[in-house]
Amino acid sequence: MNKPVVLRTVHSVCPHDCPSACALDVDILDDRTIGRVRGAQDDPYTAGVICEKVARYAERVHHPDRLTQPMRRTGPKGSGQFAPISWDDALDEIAARFSQIEAEHGAEAIWPYYYAGTMGHVQRDGIDRLRAAKGYSRQYDTICTGTAWPGYIAGTGMLGGVNPEQMAESDCVVIWGTNAVHTQVNVMTHTMRARKERGAKVVVIDIYQTATMAQADLGLILRPGTDGALAVAVMHILLLDGLADREYMEKYTDFGPDFEAHLAGKTPQWAAEITGLTVAEITEFAHLVGTTPRSYFRLGYGFTRQRNGATAMHAALCIPAMTGAWQHRGGGAFHSNSGTWALDKSRLTGTTLQKGEPRWLDMSEIGPILTGDARALKQGGPVKAMIVQNTNPASVAPEQTLVRHGLAREDLFLVVHEQFMTETAELADIVLPATMFLEHNDYYTRGGHTRVLYGPAVITRPGETRSNHEVINALASRLALTDPSFGATDREVVADTFRRSGYPALEEVEKTGFVDRERPDAVARFANGFAWPDSRFRFEPDWQAVADKKGYLWTCDPAELPRFADHWAINEPTDAEHPFRLATSPARGFLNSTFNETPGSQKREGPPAVFIHPEDAARLGIDDGQFVTIGNRRGTVDLTARIRPGLPTGVLIAEGLHQNRAHRGGRGINTLTSASPAKPFGGATFHDAAVWISKADIQ
Repeated sequence: MNKPVVLRTVHSVCPHDCPSACALDVDILDDRTIGRVRGAQDDPYTAGVICEKVARYAERVHHPDRLTQPMRRTGPKGSGQFAPISWDDALDEIAARFSQIEAEHGAEAIWPYYYAGTMGHVQRDGIDRLRAAKGYSRQYDTICTGTAWPGYIAGTGMLGGVNPEQMAESDCVVIWGTNAVHTQVNVMTHTMRARKERGAKVVVIDIYQTATMAQADLGLILRPGTDGALAVAVMHILLLDGLADREYMEKYTDFGPDFEAHLAGKTPQWAAEITGLTVAEITEFAHLVGTTPRSYFRLGYGFTRQRNGATAMHAALCIPAMTGAWQHRGGGAFHSNSGTWALDKSRLTGTTLQKGEPRWLDMSEIGPILTGDARALKQGGPVKAMIVQNTNPASVAPEQTLVRHGLAREDLFLVVHEQFMTETAELADIVLPATMFLEHNDYYTRGGHTRVLYGPAVITRPGETRSNHEVINALASRLALTDPSFGATDREVVADTFRRSGYPALEEVEKTGFVDRERPDAVARFANGFAWPDSRFRFEPDWQAVADKKGYLWTCDPAELPRFADHWAINEPTDAEHPFRLATSPARGFLNSTFNETPGSQKREGPPAVFIHPEDAARLGIDDGQFVTIGNRRGTVDLTARIRPGLPTGVLIAEGLHQNRAHRGGRGINTLTSASPAKPFGGATFHDAAVWISKADIQ
């Protein structure tokens, strides 16, 4: 086979929902065709390494099933019956229907809905400009960060931390609640460098034996939702064994007698009963981080997708504050740098165009919202129209049965702008074909690092595809919105945002492809104090102050929250009918529902499966490879059983969001997850479901 001729190699950015937002080198074979995709060697964080799914990106760009022309539904919703229409007819119909619904039901009856199918700010967030100018219902973004970010801010006062490249300078790297081999491969690059160059110890804390844990010197497998108990028990040991840095705490934290008394009862024996770990494991971990000043805590999202996720994040974050690890290069903690970009997106998102004070609808509650739940609707009227961009709620949102019933309503006018015929697009009235990241211009922030990256359009778009930005501008024109922001190109919006934010001019940024927003090391490590008015890390969080900083909406009475860092036992309880805990963990070959249409990823993942402990399987008479049914009050799902020893008894793990049609009965795993908003500020609890499991009726 002849090797393809590379016309040129260009710099770009992975657009997907990954903290790494990897810098890429992409081979261009001709004006329409890409070849190999590699991690950029000259980016210090990507360091030439990317995940296998993005390395196969040509499979997505050139997939034969890509949508390439607008279509209108001709049969019942979900029938798959569509006919091609022109862009003008599609946009005219959307604008006419939106105007009619606004006249009859008010602007709040229209709900633009989006998320992070692209991490590019122009293409992702521009939908808010239309929302603001028309006064449509607002979207409360909770599905990914709603529990994790508040828990981190509760301690440090801001969403930022030690440069992740410093993992390579650590003597102990603690990877807590993230399967980095699957989701953040660059974490492993720098962690393995620390092991090779410094002999660093690697600790992995998770709820089952992951590919990341296979690389660990110390792997701690604990029961889902018990991370807070582990954290406070570690702090108990640090104090009891003289490993806490009391001088540091006196100067830089709010540590005091009340918190010390609180920890007195949080013994390793107490925590062992809750977590399923042994006293020896808890003690070993505490002594390792207590005697290793350069301990770096890389705190992930996974362990926060519980009802107690916010307090679990805060509790884990407290450990390096007690050891004083923040004082040392290669020490401290990190979750995301998303609070450090200082971007002025007011023109991009239409902040100054906001019409009225429309209601906030929680994106995680799309199922209850579309099926008429008065609380979720904020006591307002029903949603009558939606435009969906960059997300696939019929697969990725919790309580899938409700979501699908709501999206299938005949009185809901649904527009989906997509790259493939997703489960959500199948339920649409109008489907619009979308570009991919190499076919439009945008900039990207990387929560897991320090750079803002620019990704230009480098190949010709296929068929009649249009970018999100172009569609929003075209709808605005038809809806008689005349603000100049609706006439700007995507490149002009990037340039304007950079200018407003005090960044270098786009022409300068293009030369390197990035703006480095790395903060001085002392600032990133909070060496001179944390980001609260008193400059102290908070073991006793002020959740109201967190809400005020970020504009969070309360989902509980503040008095319900624990006073100090603690284990908060509020997760969905198991019982005689639902004796198992289910977590829906990320697959290596998929990213949420993205990539589940590409051949390489489908081959990697195989059919939808659930991991079950050998003892549980034997007790229930379940054999490896056998079809099983998992269920709870929200529905049932059929999967293939995979017997795995590396997880606690009473726990089930289902990796990845396979296409719903890949499941018998067409019911995906999020049929079983809950849309109830997590406390204190909302968030989806994908790893917190109580279920039963049995052999399926039909094998």
